[in-house]
Amino acid sequence: MRIDLHTHSNASDGTDTPAALVHAARDAGLDVVALTDHDTTAGWTEAADALPAGLSLVRGMEMSCEGRGESGWPVAVHLLSYLFDPTHPEFAKERERLRGERVERIRVMASLMARDGLPIDPDQILADAGPSVGRPHIAAALLKAGVVSSIGEAFTDLLSTRGRYDVPKYDTPIEYAVELVAAAGGVTVLAHGRARSRGGVLAVDHIRDLAGLGLGGLEVDHPDHRSEDRAVLRRLADDLGLAVTGSSDYHGENKTIGLGDELTDEAEFEKLISVATGVEVLTR
Repeated sequence: MRIDLHTHSNASDGTDTPAALVHAARDAGLDVVALTDHDTTAGWTEAADALPAGLSLVRGMEMSCEGRGESGWPVAVHLLSYLFDPTHPEFAKERERLRGERVERIRVMASLMARDGLPIDPDQILADAGPSVGRPHIAAALLKAGVVSSIGEAFTDLLSTRGRYDVPKYDTPIEYAVELVAAAGGVTVLAHGRARSRGGVLAVDHIRDLAGLGLGGLEVDHPDHRSEDRAVLRRLADDLGLAVTGSSDYHGENKTIGLGDELTDEAEFEKLISVATGVEVLTR
């Protein structure tokens, strides 16, 4: 089976609609695809309604979290959350708070750029964005205005987390996030946990702590992972009894990565989803 457990639609920062994404997944030869938009389940219904024959859909989300980095300082980390009950009150409340943090961050960042003379409209960016706005929406506006020549170029300077326009947001402590998803019947996987190009990475001993709280797996095979970091994560998953996943982190035209460029083994997939009780894997 060909299984890709990390993709994004235009419900967050991808470019495909949820319906187009599931059809593209089938066209790419996938048997299973997970929809994991940032901090939102807004694409779930459309993806489920459009699900083509022969494809299974894992409904999920990529949650914005904060953890302890190798330096001892806090770092931004992402938590893939699968098959949870979206109506769980405490979890629904936290997702709403996270989306509010996203809106305020993007509003302030875009306003600072506009104040400095960059030809973008903060209100239009927010209006054009999906339910979960993020930095790629500013990048798209900068590209359209001719300020940058690509989405990637926007992130190297203007949208860098180390840049002059960066605005912090309060993400969910990852320990709390793991517990929240479990309480909602879901299962969690640490997303691109050694992607050094994105900034500081989560300390290994913190990953061990998360395993004790119910973390279900580690995303090992990811386009942003070097071979040596994949090896570290694979050994760690084996030591902790966690599932090993592989995923493309597909964003449509916003990235060059294609659906199915990284894959999850079928046995690892079954191990991961066997503990989920929130919602079922959908199959046509």
